[in-house]
Amino acid sequence: MTALLPLVEIVTGSFWIGLVVFLRVGAMMMAMPALGEQMIPARFKLFIALMMTTVVTPAVAPHLDLPEPTLNVFLYALATETIAGLFLGMMLRMFVMAIQVAGAMAAQSTSLSQILGSAGMDPLPAIGQILFMAALALLMTTGFHVKVAMFILLSYEILPALEFPNPADVAEAGAMRVSKTVSLAFTLAAPFVILSVLYNLTLGVINKAMPQLMVAFVGAPVITFGAMAMLLVAAPLMLTVWFEAFESFLIAPFR
Repeated sequence: MTALLPLVEIVTGSFWIGLVVFLRVGAMMMAMPALGEQMIPARFKLFIALMMTTVVTPAVAPHLDLPEPTLNVFLYALATETIAGLFLGMMLRMFVMAIQVAGAMAAQSTSLSQILGSAGMDPLPAIGQILFMAALALLMTTGFHVKVAMFILLSYEILPALEFPNPADVAEAGAMRVSKTVSLAFTLAAPFVILSVLYNLTLGVINKAMPQLMVAFVGAPVITFGAMAMLLVAAPLMLTVWFEAFESFLIAPFR
């Protein structure tokens, strides 16, 4: 039995480190895009979190200086790591919100906001749903799970383990991310907003020249066809701009 004590200590230490890492990874999985969507069953997300913990723990373990596992330390880790994981997950979720807002802005500008509005888990306009699903597909086909593992490793340099995030830094980072999210959403929706402005100006000129013509009935098919054509042309560029912004954040967050 004495010979087994070193092995028991190694296993116990590895389990303790893995548990602390799992607290952060599991919290991130609740808010993370693609891997943490509502359409994914909870048991599958738990499995992903366990696998991600298994991948990340060996790389993180040499850099973690954890105290001996006790009930008080575990409760403290539960609070700090959960808060850190939720914060990091929400920062990633803001990028999905940006493309959803861009789709809503594009749909409202081009009078397409009521077509297939409840196709997904959340009520989204048709353009927003198309861009949202395309963005998730783009993430998963470009090795998002590997980038998430690297982002988790980097997170321990930004938010050390067993330390509460500074509320002032969290507020500043959150405000900056919201500002950039709105800016990115408007940038992505700019072609549709410009199309809407030109459409309404044209209708105004036609209505002024020929008051007897019911321009709304003439213009409705035009704006619908124009919006669909614009989506066909602009969607690849929109997804490219969005993906590059997301990649930049994963490499250098909060800069």
